[in-house]
Amino acid sequence: EVQLQASGGGLVQAGGSLRLSCAASGFRFDDYAIGWFRQAPGKEREGVSGISGKDGRTYYSDSVKGRFTISSDNAEKMVYLQMNGLKAEDTAVYYCAAVSSIFFDAPSSLLSSFAYSGQGTLVTVSS
Repeated sequence: EVQLQASGGGLVQAGGSLRLSCAASGFRFDDYAIGWFRQAPGKEREGVSGISGKDGRTYYSDSVKGRFTISSDNAEKMVYLQMNGLKAEDTAVYYCAAVSSIFFDAPSSLLSSFAYSGQGTLVTVSS
């Protein structure tokens, strides 16, 4: 059974930083891309960032590029999202998601019907 457990959300002031963690289990890490999508109140889901479990290649949406950094520890099956320079518009519930590498080419791929996701963690950025 695929399980993805996100943690690390919280309340932070604009300009601050947070680090999200995702504990993954139940699938072969190397065969998947793992990452994050978010959903803000009243808005559609947005793919934020993904990382290839096979080669570590990273992908970012334009809205977070240069501010967020995704990384992974394949041995521990952990994925991290370091979020710096947070803005009020980054406020959302962040979800960890995974999709087979054959279906992944951008963070938006994490929103597909082929992707798995877990419960989210709330990030609130005060302005």
